[in-house]
Amino acid sequence: MSNRLSPAWSKHLKSGPAPKHRWPQASPPQPSLQKANSLARVQADDALLMNAYEHQQAKRLSEAQDLCLQVLARTPNHPLALYIMGTLCLGYDDEAALRYFGRAIAEEPKNPYYHLSLGEAYGKLSEYSAAINHIQYALEVQPDLVEALCALGRIYTQFDKPDLALPLYEKALKVNRDHPKARIGIAAALTGLGRMDEAASYLKEAIERRVDVAAAYYDLVQTRKFDEEPAELQSILRDLASPGLTPEARASLNYAAGKVENDLKRFAEAFGHFKKAKQAEGYKFDIDQYRRFVDLTIETFTPDLFAARSGYGNPSEAPVFVVGMPRSGTTLTEQICASHPEVHGAGELSKLRRVANAIGLNASASDLNKPIATITEDLSKTLAEEHLSYLRERAPAAQRIIDKMPHNFELIGLLTLLFPNARIIHCRRDAIDNCVSCYVLPFSSAHSYNTDLQALGLYYREYDRLMRHWNEVFPGRIFENRYETLVEDQEAQSRRLIDYLGLPWDDACLRFFDREGAVTTPSRWQVRQPIYKSSVKRWKNYESEIQPLVEALGDLADT
Repeated sequence: MSNRLSPAWSKHLKSGPAPKHRWPQASPPQPSLQKANSLARVQADDALLMNAYEHQQAKRLSEAQDLCLQVLARTPNHPLALYIMGTLCLGYDDEAALRYFGRAIAEEPKNPYYHLSLGEAYGKLSEYSAAINHIQYALEVQPDLVEALCALGRIYTQFDKPDLALPLYEKALKVNRDHPKARIGIAAALTGLGRMDEAASYLKEAIERRVDVAAAYYDLVQTRKFDEEPAELQSILRDLASPGLTPEARASLNYAAGKVENDLKRFAEAFGHFKKAKQAEGYKFDIDQYRRFVDLTIETFTPDLFAARSGYGNPSEAPVFVVGMPRSGTTLTEQICASHPEVHGAGELSKLRRVANAIGLNASASDLNKPIATITEDLSKTLAEEHLSYLRERAPAAQRIIDKMPHNFELIGLLTLLFPNARIIHCRRDAIDNCVSCYVLPFSSAHSYNTDLQALGLYYREYDRLMRHWNEVFPGRIFENRYETLVEDQEAQSRRLIDYLGLPWDDACLRFFDREGAVTTPSRWQVRQPIYKSSVKRWKNYESEIQPLVEALGDLADT
């Protein structure tokens, strides 16, 4: 669940007690029983929703949800209750969030906040056209709504159009020069365009003005590599000593300090900060449940299953899926391929995951045969056609369109039912390097396996086990792109990649770092540089700190 709620939403609630009716002393008019009941219900609903808001702010999300459901049981289409339910579902059940926001809009079609939240929810799911339409409508109703200006800027940045984001953020800053989303957002758009110095200036000003300081420090230290200690490091350490830091701020500041210390080769200090960041995040991971999911996937997706469904899906060769562990070289691989004039890099898309969730193909399932049985031949073709339209929206003329969502490695069986001719590039990297690179970066709670070294190592083993299964089911189909091979001989490996895509070679692929367009993953600084070898065997810098990881990896650890 999420506790994110548009700050202006409470304008829709009547604050304070309901006004008292003052009747003349002589023969006061008697309201009808129906009107009195209606007024009482409205007041009761408002009181419950105000209480729900307070619970949500305190992150008592179940209590907030219960109160909203009480209101909806009595007033089934209460727009504000529907809206709050949508915000509660974001990040927990995104499809339900879409439905709640849609129902709220049906009740109040011109409410800009409802359109804004629905647009943000669509953006979170990579449904960019719908996201843009709803946020633009919110801005038609309220042109200076800063939250909407920033949300649309964020969508454009993610949609590989950061040049369209810049004027939106500039307008937002004119309305409120200290709005954190505007300050951080314009820096992100500039970073996506490779304009690091300009991004840094906005972030430094945000820090000077004490605007979302922790996030600004984290983004600032990502804009360059440090070869001498910057003044910012002592400022970060002073802020870390401040009382009353939120867990999110504490994590961001520790990640920022760790990044600087790592650049300065003070590895013990760096690792201490990364460990404190993980503790502040406080994520938990159930490795046993994940093992069961991998077991079920291996048992369900067999060669016999695919042989019986040989006519399923769409034969298009346009889709390309780049999969692997995060930090295994997926962004670099996409950038090299997308530098080819016939290839479009669409970034990390959630469409395939949404299809999987819709049919019940997820880690909490107890049986994967039932979800797969729901995909008939006709449905596979319909789903594939919808998916192709979704991809074509991003690049109508491209011969190949890349979805580089790393965790699609879990869904290779599903994507094969939809696109039997899709190309799959598996990015693999030295196991210890890969895991250390994950550990030193902030990931969302969806990546809770990154919570500690042991959990990370055990998760990696399950990823490896599943990829070995896919290679047995689809021998020779999946192209394995080893990070170390790519670093050692960029041109030779890049030529193999383009050949695997079935395209003629283009020298632009050697200058991937000059490619225009947004990069929004943690690799945004690295992919603006030519290939470098300093990340190979980087784990040795932390050898004394990472023994729990090495032990968990077992025979996969190449020491």
